[in-house]
Amino acid sequence: MRKKARVAPASGLAGSLWREVLAEPGRLPESLASFALRHLGPGAGAAVARLRAAHPEADAADLRALVVVRGRRAVVSEGAFVGGPFLFLIPFAFCGALLSQARTVLELAAAEGRDTTDPERAAELLFLQGVYGDTTAARAALEAHGGRPRAPNGSGHLAVLRDLISRMARLLGLITADDGAGLLVRVGRWGLLLVVFLVGLVAPHVWLPYMAVSYRRATTELTDRATVFYVGSPDPRSPRGVRIDPATAMAGLRALGSLLVPLVAVFLVIVTDTRIAGGRWPLVGILLTAGCLVTGGAWLWRHWRRHRTPNRYL
Repeated sequence: MRKKARVAPASGLAGSLWREVLAEPGRLPESLASFALRHLGPGAGAAVARLRAAHPEADAADLRALVVVRGRRAVVSEGAFVGGPFLFLIPFAFCGALLSQARTVLELAAAEGRDTTDPERAAELLFLQGVYGDTTAARAALEAHGGRPRAPNGSGHLAVLRDLISRMARLLGLITADDGAGLLVRVGRWGLLLVVFLVGLVAPHVWLPYMAVSYRRATTELTDRATVFYVGSPDPRSPRGVRIDPATAMAGLRALGSLLVPLVAVFLVIVTDTRIAGGRWPLVGILLTAGCLVTGGAWLWRHWRRHRTPNRYL
């Protein structure tokens, strides 16, 4: 029985990347590209070699499809911490997702015979992310950056943190610039995000299907650009339109389950007329908070336990 190529989770490097970009918040894309080349470049080439050995019947297009599918799953998995009582993990979740995207691009380059340790791959990553208009400008920026992290400058102000998270989201493709959509569509998108955020404070799993779809769309767009760049034409088998895969469907079921937990608890409080401190609402608040912590903690524990499994293969 063949084993699939094992992909080391990016979550193990997320903390290191976060410390590096926090030292130079204004150089986030360059820090990410340099960090990915140093820490993921050698492994990306080896992973593609193992994948090719595990699927000897696969042609070049099949190999790219395997890389893309595995990469999308890794990005969704690494970014799934966002939500609920664990909003403080957003920077680490975004770092993990960014590293998974970078690794997927490096693996696509390896599938086309490119050296994943060549500094040119970092410049290509910046170009494919839309940070620079061409690889020449990206290369110049990386040379100016030097590829070496500076000592943290201690800037932990809320404004800096908010700006850094916002730029991470844009780099991930979760927040896009004006794409020609009308005002009503843009207002609708932000309205949906606000609703999901508010509901996610009570039921953290509500974030899972929303973020899964967002990460999947953004990563598909990035891998499409990378395929055109390295191959010269898009992969016709790359999924288009609306498609719900089993992982997204399962995320939806988990979201529904996490939403039912606090709702059932509140329903029982109302039906039994249970009170605390002379009122019903203090108990409702306690139950909502406890439900949020329990369901969010259970998801976080399961996620970390899966990544700690020695023989976990994607």
